[in-house]
Amino acid sequence: MRRTLLPLSLLLAVALLLPAGAQARTKVAVGIGDQSASMFSDPHFKRLKVKKARFVARWDTMRRPADKAALDWWLLAARKSHVRPIVHISTDDFTPKKAKLISTKRYRRDVGRLVRHLRKSGVKEIGVWNEANHRSQPTYRSPSRAASYYRQMRTLCKGCTIVALDVLDQSGVERYIQRWFRALPRSYRKKKLIVGIHNYSDTNRYRTRGTRSIIRTVRHYAPRARFWLTETGGVVNLGRAWKCSTTRAAKATSYMFRLAKAYDRYIERLYAYNFYGADCRGFDAGLVSSNGDPRRAYWVFKSKLGSFTR
Repeated sequence: MRRTLLPLSLLLAVALLLPAGAQARTKVAVGIGDQSASMFSDPHFKRLKVKKARFVARWDTMRRPADKAALDWWLLAARKSHVRPIVHISTDDFTPKKAKLISTKRYRRDVGRLVRHLRKSGVKEIGVWNEANHRSQPTYRSPSRAASYYRQMRTLCKGCTIVALDVLDQSGVERYIQRWFRALPRSYRKKKLIVGIHNYSDTNRYRTRGTRSIIRTVRHYAPRARFWLTETGGVVNLGRAWKCSTTRAAKATSYMFRLAKAYDRYIERLYAYNFYGADCRGFDAGLVSSNGDPRRAYWVFKSKLGSFTR
């Protein structure tokens, strides 16, 4: 029988009625996403004792020596720090509507090379395609192609933990999910899928509707599906939507944890993005500034980790 997802306000009210021990810790494991290998040696990162991290790699990484070297350096730093990596495949051009949608054959060839390289490096967790429904990704108009990539990844990375679909909580996400599932054989719906959610809108607007709707829509097709917040966090700066404010970002970071805890029946992991900020130049959601100085969000993040797993 399909279960109804309750609003955050009601879930939090119920939580307050539970004994203190019952709400002391959630099983949601917390990690951090960042492209910088220097994060792992940063004293402020080490104090968090985070054991999971996420890296986004171009689909053509193996054709680009500099990108391959950056990936390898990041993986080496993660391994030395005893941090478990997940690598998420992504576009080669983040300019909206500019990236080329590669064929399934090319995905199998080029991403296959990358997967084999990652497996030799000890990577066992892989994402099929980062933020597939966003216009910076070539898959945003082709959920069927994103579904075909997932089918390929299942054969390319047997025995891996795979994030099958990764979506942003934006308008139209439900329709994208529906089309993605309809492009898969019905037998796939019986499998335990992992779906990634980027819920910046919910986290920074202190609401639940995007996260709740994504979970509900996915579970309509795949009742056994589980969810990872593969990208989330308090945004310091982003265009006109969020002007530079470390205070607001800290508040959103606190809400990020409340949201994850409220839906921990479905959510298994949370990856905050990101560690190093951009000093309010363009997109900035860093827990620390570009020179490594902790922001208010860092201290909120650190204080909330005690009730989560790593």
